[in-house]
Amino acid sequence: MIILQEIFGINADMKETCEELAGRGFIAICPDLFWRQEPGLELSSWSEAEWEKGLALYAAYDFDAGVSDIAAVIAYARVLAGASGKVGVMGFCLGGLMTFLTAARAQVDCAVAYYGGGTEKYLSEGDGVAAPLLMHLAEEDEFISKEAQARIEAALADKPNVEIHSYAGCNHAFARHSGTHFDAQAADLANNRTWAFFDRHLR
Repeated sequence: MIILQEIFGINADMKETCEELAGRGFIAICPDLFWRQEPGLELSSWSEAEWEKGLALYAAYDFDAGVSDIAAVIAYARVLAGASGKVGVMGFCLGGLMTFLTAARAQVDCAVAYYGGGTEKYLSEGDGVAAPLLMHLAEEDEFISKEAQARIEAALADKPNVEIHSYAGCNHAFARHSGTHFDAQAADLANNRTWAFFDRHLR
């Protein structure tokens, strides 16, 4: 399982997600998406200054190079000792967008995107998504407008391999363990859907 970070680097929240997946029997790999800009970055979502730093890194991020990086990690993961050869990708925020782009441009067995900001800009690539894709959207997302969410849902509505869930009353990052917008009930619902999805497509 490839876990793709938010704008905060491989911080405690990403590590906790990896531990959860490992506890479910998956090999969990969280590549450093910002390795070209600032390798080893760990930021906190509680700090305004670190938010600004993460947003600046996001603004300068090379999405095309990022997809190539992730494709290389997928190829590596397929042949790891103890691996089944199947690889899923799961991402949050920036990682959610990168999950969508990876599903559209690379070979994955399944993918799960949590509130991928900017996905609406790349909907023309939706036809390239061949693997099962599960998307979680926050209805009140401050970074993904209702109009953008409607465009995402409309563009992918005819794809039988794409499943989209919207969470009423939730804001961006509702599933981040330590986030200000964490919603335990919605996070549990989304995560349980994710675990069941992985069990169907990766076991």
